[in-house]
Amino acid sequence: MAKKSRNEARLRRHLRVRKKIFGTPDRPRMNVFRSSKEIYVQIVDDFRGYTLASASSIDQELRPEMEGLSNMAQAQKVGQAIAERAKEIGIDQVVFDRGGYKYIGRVKALAEAAREGGLEF
Repeated sequence: MAKKSRNEARLRRHLRVRKKIFGTPDRPRMNVFRSSKEIYVQIVDDFRGYTLASASSIDQELRPEMEGLSNMAQAQKVGQAIAERAKEIGIDQVVFDRGGYKYIGRVKALAEAAREGGLEF
């Protein structure tokens, strides 16, 4: 039996969690994706299948601020940005979907920055 790659294992964890987590129009799902260099976050209404807001470390508005920052600092900026964008469209409660990643490091930094920005989860 072949050994599963790290990403395949993460995807299996993600699917297991997604069976239970569902974003509604009242409380959409905040999904995190992390690559080796960048971090992305979306607020998704699973009921309609729409992305309501998104932010990432390669975002046009945030890109100039990202230069020279550590990955952790970039994750915090992205967390603050998603909280601001969610507030603009009237969202203050979300369901946090960590995407199969452990709640440490950049994922935790992004989540805590979003909480400080006013999102509840």
